[in-house]
Amino acid sequence: MVRHGELETGAEKRYIGWLDLPLSATGRLQAARLREFMAKIPLEAVYCSDLIRSHTTAQIICEKKGLKPHILTELREINLGEWEGKTFTEIKRNFPAAFNKRGDDIANFQPPGGESFAQCSARAVSALGNILQNSSGNILIVGHAGTNRAIICHLLGIPLENLFKIRQDYGCINEFIVSCTHINLRSLNCFPFPLKGERKEINQPEMKDSWLGG
Repeated sequence: MVRHGELETGAEKRYIGWLDLPLSATGRLQAARLREFMAKIPLEAVYCSDLIRSHTTAQIICEKKGLKPHILTELREINLGEWEGKTFTEIKRNFPAAFNKRGDDIANFQPPGGESFAQCSARAVSALGNILQNSSGNILIVGHAGTNRAIICHLLGIPLENLFKIRQDYGCINEFIVSCTHINLRSLNCFPFPLKGERKEINQPEMKDSWLGG
């Protein structure tokens, strides 16, 4: 399971969920890096969301595979409703009570017109179950920061309240070995080789001090 490549979101971090932004030039390079890494790995199927950043990353990875990504809307990032596209500072300044409430109950808080991480997790985990039931061999999921974290929490039995202790950088790789009786984590938030300014490999979950999607 990978996260899509970088987006152009401006100088300040923004809440990006269903807002359908394309990959930046760096994001396309990150997708190409994933394509090269996956080149010698046999894949039976590739799944992605219908958001352009996920679909484009999946298409780039599939260029040397002869595969067509399967699009599942259930793999979309969390829906942030009226908070979509707004900066972290704007929300903190204009909606301080809601901002604090989300921090106090990150799993269940719903921004106006949006969904909670619990709801996002329910649909993403359901999609994962269908994927595993209908696929075999090596499977690639091109996901988003929020949905990836939700799936990782589910697979590892981590309470959803701790999802932001799991880091998911643009273009990262997470690897699981799944059998009928066991799920083993092999790598988390790793990179096969770095782009300029990136760390080569991150194996341990880290604290995240914001609640941005993407």
